[in-house]
Amino acid sequence: MNLQKWNLRVGLPVLGWLVALVAVVVARDAVPASGWLMIHLLGLGAASNAVLIWSWYFTESVLHLSHTENRRAQAVRLLLFNVGAVTVILGYGVWGTGIWGTGIWGTGTWGLGTWGAIVAGATLAFVAVAWHGVALWGRLRRALSSRFAVMVRYYVAAAAFLLVGIVLGATVARPLSGDWHDRLAVAHAGLNLLGWIGITVIGTLVTLWPTILRTRMGERVERAAKAGLPMLCGAVAVVVIGTLVGLVAVAAIGIALYAVAAAYALAPHVDEIRRKKPTGFDALSVLAGVLWLLVVLVVLAVRYATAPDWAAAYQRLDALTPALLGGFLAQVLLGALSYLIPVVLGKKPSATQQAMRVLDIAGPVRVGAANAGLLAWVLPWSGPAARWAGAVAVIAFASFVPLVVWAAVKAVRPVPTDGPRPRPTQRSPRVVLGSLAAGVAAVVVVAAIGVVVERWFSSTTDRVVATGQTTTVEVTVRGMRFVPDRVEVPRGDRLVVELTNTGDQTHDLVMPNGSRTPRLAPGESASVDAGVIGASEQGWCSLPGHRQMGMVFDVEAVGGADASPSSSSAGVDGRAPVRIGAAPGPDFVARDPRAPLTPTERVHRMTLEVRDVENPVAPGITVTQWPYGVVGPDGVYRGGAPGPTLRGKVGDVFEITLVNGASAGHSIDFHAGALAPDRPMRTIEPGQSLQYRFTATRSGVWLYHCSTMPMSTHIANGMFGAVIIDPPDLPAVDREYLLVQSEVFLGGPDGTADPDRIGAERPDLVVFNGYANQYDHRPLTARVGERVRIWVLAAGPNRGTAFHVVGGQFDTVWKEGAYRLRQGDAQSGGSQVLDLAAAQGGFVELVFGEPGSYPFISHVMVDAERGAHGIIAVR
Repeated sequence: MNLQKWNLRVGLPVLGWLVALVAVVVARDAVPASGWLMIHLLGLGAASNAVLIWSWYFTESVLHLSHTENRRAQAVRLLLFNVGAVTVILGYGVWGTGIWGTGIWGTGTWGLGTWGAIVAGATLAFVAVAWHGVALWGRLRRALSSRFAVMVRYYVAAAAFLLVGIVLGATVARPLSGDWHDRLAVAHAGLNLLGWIGITVIGTLVTLWPTILRTRMGERVERAAKAGLPMLCGAVAVVVIGTLVGLVAVAAIGIALYAVAAAYALAPHVDEIRRKKPTGFDALSVLAGVLWLLVVLVVLAVRYATAPDWAAAYQRLDALTPALLGGFLAQVLLGALSYLIPVVLGKKPSATQQAMRVLDIAGPVRVGAANAGLLAWVLPWSGPAARWAGAVAVIAFASFVPLVVWAAVKAVRPVPTDGPRPRPTQRSPRVVLGSLAAGVAAVVVVAAIGVVVERWFSSTTDRVVATGQTTTVEVTVRGMRFVPDRVEVPRGDRLVVELTNTGDQTHDLVMPNGSRTPRLAPGESASVDAGVIGASEQGWCSLPGHRQMGMVFDVEAVGGADASPSSSSAGVDGRAPVRIGAAPGPDFVARDPRAPLTPTERVHRMTLEVRDVENPVAPGITVTQWPYGVVGPDGVYRGGAPGPTLRGKVGDVFEITLVNGASAGHSIDFHAGALAPDRPMRTIEPGQSLQYRFTATRSGVWLYHCSTMPMSTHIANGMFGAVIIDPPDLPAVDREYLLVQSEVFLGGPDGTADPDRIGAERPDLVVFNGYANQYDHRPLTARVGERVRIWVLAAGPNRGTAFHVVGGQFDTVWKEGAYRLRQGDAQSGGSQVLDLAAAQGGFVELVFGEPGSYPFISHVMVDAERGAHGIIAVR
């Protein structure tokens, strides 16, 4: 096989991956996990194949070796790599059914079959890349001294980084405890983008860039390349070390060091640009890609440095990934191929020039349109203008596919010419600038037309005068509902919905004006512009059956004419459901769910003080409470619902001092003590105190609460807590937790509980330990095989609980002073629910047989959906 046919065949996989990428981009709304697929079709597929092919080609060129040797081995390596890559893609995109994690660098977690496919694919790719790196090193060691041997060292280092990246990519495809998923995903992205792709690109530009410009190499290029390689490798290592030791700041330093090293290695090429201005698509595209890389690295370093935790760092990486892949990787790849493909396929110089002219058709215009459209797409704003600008960028990038096919035909079968040999298109700098501006103008014009068209077809714009204001709402998914599922929008405002799929399956949101999000896999996000709101309307999830199961999103137009409340999704009293789907902020600290240890002393003394305080009960929701609290040694008052937990044994004495530092009269009633209520449970006025002494005569998890009337209102305002009196001979367990369920009623005077809603038994939230869904975000923990005891108390004021652990079975149940089920009894079965009326308590025990995330809920499902929900993360 001659060299031309060989180059054509080995280049086909790159074209195949690019075609698949374009197909997913076009059909992304209907493709689950389309973000993940686009990244890996470009990075793992097209770009990695190009690196494997061209790094080998340049190694042979700079070491003055034959291009016809070792073809069989190269073909086998490419076959292994592509089979592995396809297996990983299929394992994720076809056989998988979800995403583990919350970003486009996360991978799936499914059954062992899918996990096995991903590991098998990763193994094949690992073998191919390792073989490639070893072969490059062997050729370098055996070759004669070469001026540009440093390029081969770049390729070997890049292959080494990819090997580690492959291992981490397979690792994050399984559940990981704590923040390890986010940390390793950041390391995986850094190794692949900066180590494998970035180092390869910077090394290749040593000779490729002046060759594309057709000028002599800059004086300092070789020296900068030799010094830059260890700097780049060290920077990547710092990023990985930062993820392993758990310090985001270290990873930020690594990114900053990489930016400095890249700038140092690339800076000498500026001299080549001064001598020969880039005018063709190949040079302009490569130059634009390098500039994107440097800018994004600086932004990413700053974003990492200011990230409060790894979850935030991971999200910020997700946000900048389109800029890295579209701005840097895609443009460098397409620009380099636009030069290299004609060179290696052309039968003769005239054929090469014909192919180059094809790939340079409207080159500056395409570069201008691609970069302007991409910039509009990645900036932190949304709407039809960004969507249409992004579409222009996609067209500009996708135009490479038909052009490269046409160019390949021209190179292999050139059109005979009678005149002089065709030369590359020559443009003056003024023409280049004008063409770039034309590309930018095309993006602006198309975006403007798109906005006009969308507004023209909007179902509401002809019925209302636009205010010029935009209402933006954040919406998440919980089960089979949007959260919130109803919003109020001023009539005439434009509505933008930012949807994050926090559910466990694919969803989308379609609005009546025809705008819609793509189909979002779990963890993915997108915005949808619902247009100007002139009347109440309803959006929905378009997946089969989801709308019928209640996945609707009601928009209530308020103000102006006919702004009557909608009844489609409001509560029974006309109030919209409370929004509890959002995650708390990065500084959120959950109530410690661990039950206190049983003290050794037999007399327990504590001073409880009541104050009026503001406490959060859900993300973005703060209420005024009257909780029991304590003043610490530092003089700081700490009070919240539930109040401090007391613990002891039967026969222990409790001496409690109650101090009323609030604005109204309060009291306290300890169910753990049996005594006449007249004196110890009396109401004391602000500034007064009382002594409450009782002896624990019976075991149980007992409620204490305010007994001042109306008692329901005082309890609803956070005046409750738990006392644990251990049953005799209570066995030791590995982990012990306490969950106190209570109700929250919003909308009362001065931020307190609403007495009308309390009386109507219409809680806005039902919570464990005072905060809705807090243990979804800060899970309880356990290990496989450990015995876990969970004490549960229903504080009310009105509702009990049906405590259940999804995926777990209780082998021990203790309720209201007696065992209902005990582990080890000969006749014991199992239990699924601990049923407690208001003010009742008990505990359950269970052992988890395998790792995973086990939700715990009140199986009164409406209460679980109101916030009585959490997670036990089992390692």
